Amino acid sequence: MIDLRRRGLLRGSGITVLSASAVALLAGCERKAVAQSANGGAAANDVGILNTALALENEAISAYQLGAQSGLLQKPVLEVAVLFQTHHKEHRDALIATIRKLGGTPVAAKSDAEVAQALNASALKTQTDVLRLAQRLEKGAANAYIGVIPSFGDRNLAQVSARLAADEAMHWTVLTQALKDPLPAKALSFGA
Repeated sequence: MIDLRRRGLLRGSGITVLSASAVALLAGCERKAVAQSANGGAAANDVGILNTALALENEAISAYQLGAQSGLLQKPVLEVAVLFQTHHKEHRDALIATIRKLGGTPVAAKSDAEVAQALNASALKTQTDVLRLAQRLEKGAANAYIGVIPSFGDRNLAQVSARLAADEAMHWTVLTQALKDPLPAKALSFGA
C-alpha cells in the first residue's frame, strides 16, 4: 500500500531516496540515467518511490479539482487554484514518464470521490477552508521533496528535487498570502 502522507514519501524504516538514475530521468537526462543504471541503480525501489510521489501529485490534482468544483472559490482564487493544478499535472506527467522509462507501471489515480473522503472534503464550508487544505498539502509536498535533496552528491541531480520543492513552496507562499497569514518569523521553515 502506498503511504499517502507527504513525509511518508521519504520515511519507512529509515530514509529512502531515489537513485541517481531515477532523478536523471526526471531531469530529462536519459544518457546519464542509463549510465547510472548500468552502475547498479535500484530501479524497482525507484519505481516504488516515484509511484508514491505520483500518488501525492494525483492527490493534489484531485484536491484542486474538488476546490474548483466546490463553488466556494472566488474568481481570482479559482484562477490560481487551476494554475496550481496545472503545475501538479506537469509534475504527474514527468513522474509517469520516468516510471515508464524505468520499466514500471504508474500507480492509478484515486477517484475524486475517494480523495474527497480521505481529505474530509465535506467539512469544507468556506473559501478559507479550501485554502487551508491546499496550504497544508503544499507544505507537506515541499517538505517531502526537500527531504531527498541531501542524498545527492551531484548538484545537477539534487536540482531536480529542489525544483519540485520550489514549486510546492511557491504554492504554499501564495496560499499563505491569500489567507493573510503571517509568513514564518524564522528562517529554515521548510524541510524540518
